[in-house]
Amino acid sequence: MSASAREERGLRTGSLLVWALVGLIGVVAFTWPLFVAPSSALSTSSQGPFLFAAVLPLVLALVLSEVSREGMSPRTLAMLGLLSAFGCIARPLGAGVAGLELTFVLVILGGRVFGPRFGFLLGNLTLLASALVTGGVGPWLPYQMLASGAVGAGAGLLPRALSGRAEVASLCGFGAVSAFAYGWLMDLAFWPFTLGVDTSASFVAGAPLLENLHRFVIFNALTSMGWNLGRAISNVVALALLAAPVLRILRRTQR
Repeated sequence: MSASAREERGLRTGSLLVWALVGLIGVVAFTWPLFVAPSSALSTSSQGPFLFAAVLPLVLALVLSEVSREGMSPRTLAMLGLLSAFGCIARPLGAGVAGLELTFVLVILGGRVFGPRFGFLLGNLTLLASALVTGGVGPWLPYQMLASGAVGAGAGLLPRALSGRAEVASLCGFGAVSAFAYGWLMDLAFWPFTLGVDTSASFVAGAPLLENLHRFVIFNALTSMGWNLGRAISNVVALALLAAPVLRILRRTQR
């Protein structure tokens, strides 16, 4: 094996390890309350989200560094900035309307055309930029960025063989599923600290996993179902109308 081939293989292996680490930290960041012991300080403190909010930006910086090391073409970087800007503009348009999140349409389409890594970065940068513009910066922002990045990455992992109406249909289906998944992830991040301990929807530290999941389902259905459903409907409608022409435009930039 030549030196260049060994170097390329090493870069690929390192990249896979970085993305695996990001995925692991993301899973832990959203689901750790389900596994925390009752004696843990985090189980009775609201500092848990702030702790992970301090860690997640480091993860995102790690990913950005990895992508920069491998290199992105100037055209792809330009599209990343352009789509992030459009997403930033689109997000306030849904302000005050339950679940209307047109931003995710661009994240999904960008991830579909340019791949999962691009989609992950697009989801993160779009939510970060829109939060800075709208004053939505807070301990919830890293969670929003990571969840949105997961949506973009998921779109990039859809089967490449699909085209035409089948591709649009798959994107609509993914848009609906990801809308609920995003809402579930965001609820799961802060649900343990939202209610007290005296309701059927409250988090109970140290309780069996299935019991807490049952409580979470109740909490999510009572507080977020309308938002998640609205987000799913807006994603499906927007993707059904815009996916085909936007995909053609984005793919022309790859030529």
